[in-house]
Amino acid sequence: MKMNPELQLAQENMQPGIITLQGFLGHDKRDLSQIIDEDNQLVKSLTTTHLKIAAQMKFLRGQGECGLGEFIEYGEHFQIRVDSVRGKMRCPFEDPGLIPKYNITVKNLALNREITYTDMNIHFIEIHGFYQGEGSLFRLNPDDLVIILEIESTGDNAHRFDVPTE
Repeated sequence: MKMNPELQLAQENMQPGIITLQGFLGHDKRDLSQIIDEDNQLVKSLTTTHLKIAAQMKFLRGQGECGLGEFIEYGEHFQIRVDSVRGKMRCPFEDPGLIPKYNITVKNLALNREITYTDMNIHFIEIHGFYQGEGSLFRLNPDDLVIILEIESTGDNAHRFDVPTE
């Protein structure tokens, strides 16, 4: 993927102090297109898609919403908590609308592991294939998401990407 003007603007918007205090890139020195490309390759190697990852994140968020800030049990070994941080924020990619500010924590008790993500993470992954830069406060590693959230392989369709690479 090339660093086109839209990605350049998004990268500028992701700098600390523009939309959030810490920004979305952490200490990552790669440009935005490289970050997205490398995460695309990782997701492909995990034989899944960004859409499938985002769908599971949304599903688990929905299961946890009834807990009103408390952990609730889901299935045989998940605990989920959804916390409102109040407010909404705009997407640095300049997508229309505002993204709600919720933190979602999912504990996989069978693995003794947990992960916390936000509605912005879901949006980034679903629409842009972006997991944030290394060192970012809410950077998500695709392999952790696949393991902890138990995202199944896409099988024969694993070669299909759902985020444009050009």
